[in-house]
Amino acid sequence: MIQTPYLLFLGDAPDPLAAKVAQGIKDWRPDNAVGQFRMDGCKADLGLADMTLQEAKAAGAKTLVIGVANRGGVISQAWKKVLVMALEEGFDLASGLHNLLRDEPDLVAVAEATGRNLFDVRVPAVEYPIANGKKRTGKRVLAVGTDCSVGKMYTGLCIDREMRERGMKSTFRATGQTGILITGDGVPLDAVIADFMAGSIEYLTPDNDPDHWDIIEGQGSLFHVSYSGVTMALIHGGQPDALILSHEPTRAHMRGLPEYQLPSLQQVADMALPLAQVANPDCKVVGISVNTQNMSEAEARDYLAKVEAEMGLPATDPFRFGAGKLVDALEAI
Repeated sequence: MIQTPYLLFLGDAPDPLAAKVAQGIKDWRPDNAVGQFRMDGCKADLGLADMTLQEAKAAGAKTLVIGVANRGGVISQAWKKVLVMALEEGFDLASGLHNLLRDEPDLVAVAEATGRNLFDVRVPAVEYPIANGKKRTGKRVLAVGTDCSVGKMYTGLCIDREMRERGMKSTFRATGQTGILITGDGVPLDAVIADFMAGSIEYLTPDNDPDHWDIIEGQGSLFHVSYSGVTMALIHGGQPDALILSHEPTRAHMRGLPEYQLPSLQQVADMALPLAQVANPDCKVVGISVNTQNMSEAEARDYLAKVEAEMGLPATDPFRFGAGKLVDALEAI
């Protein structure tokens, strides 16, 4: 088990979105977030206390969590100096990067010498089956996005919280490193061998009570040429009964792809629904989740009203205004 609480390492994140792992932990497990460690040039700020390793240790932090999700998931030499110092100060290290801690000989050597632990959460812990497409009992919902990092995980966590408050049966099913660090369990989907990706989601969302909802954490986008494959695995392996469209309306272009523009919500619905109906012919698009963090409240409410009128579906920012509309739509299925 990864020991809590955490010191969240933001490194030299180029923008706030690059620190989405740390932001997710801070928002959903604030008791586990003692403070943040930022290097020179870091352009992300969680609003937590900036701490040295010594200050965080004195405050009770036990694990330094790499809270940055950079393109390619690599550990730079500049980062490594901090990670070595953290081990020497008595911290365990936890990471969700593709560049595994255990594959860095110098980190392994220091961890062994200091008796500390290295946790790589982006390593599949199970030999997953190949998907068989058989219908499973229970209900499932998946958020599909216009882009990466638009709020699909937050949508799922907000829906799960609302359902639990209503006394409904629900489970948030993490499929990425941030969700796994928040919940302590899940499938690191983008690290699963391609042939087994859909099967891993079948494994993650097994037969359940007829009135139980599995809320599957969304990943990528069907329209993102870098990460569309992971989205397809969720759509077919998850066999969702319901899709939630997820969008961030202030983006100038796709994340990391300046030459690609975001699709419209209607385009996402028209693309995702037929693909979902391959595995579950009864699947429906039931609502829209909009990440309005870069809008004023008035702008956000006006935009949501416009989307509802255009799409004929309930729309909300579930983190800002609550997930009630989305759960109402799911209950109606």
